[in-house]
Amino acid sequence: MADTDGYQEQLENDAQFLCSDQRMDTELVDRLVLQLNRIYPQILSDKEAHGFRNLSVPTKVRLAELLNHLHRRGEEACLEFYRALHIHAEDVYFSLPTRIRRREMADLQQTNDVAVKSNHERFVLNDRGPMFFLSCFSFVVGIAILYYYGEGETLRCTGGFLHCSAAARFSKDAKDVFVSYAEVGKQK
Repeated sequence: MADTDGYQEQLENDAQFLCSDQRMDTELVDRLVLQLNRIYPQILSDKEAHGFRNLSVPTKVRLAELLNHLHRRGEEACLEFYRALHIHAEDVYFSLPTRIRRREMADLQQTNDVAVKSNHERFVLNDRGPMFFLSCFSFVVGIAILYYYGEGETLRCTGGFLHCSAAARFSKDAKDVFVSYAEVGKQK
């Protein structure tokens, strides 16, 4: 069942369940008929409501006739029946086959979305992309070249930068290299 199924189609699929469910007793059918008649008289007129409330006819027959009548009336009538059923008998409403399928599809869709999202997050180290990495790498290479090939005191100002870099989150070997370059620069 697709999410785009109309209420008429859902009522057609749920009709057999509703007619066979023991919870759809005389009192509940009467309450549904009364709500549809009082609140939506364009869906169920007084004469029609009186016919569906006739106690000389078995409840299952009256319910089947009511469902057929609503199905013929169209989408809005079926929607209002579902609203009335939700108000008067939530347990029946949530146990309808179309509701169960819709919940299962929603759960399955949510599970799939979570699985796709977690797989994507597992392989993404950061969301900045390759240009960020290249710009940082280029900056570090530029500073190293300035320091290594630089002549005079104007380019030796990178020594302080290398000392600060050694305190950053680099591996032990990288810190040793930065500190040794900084100390060589001071000796010159």
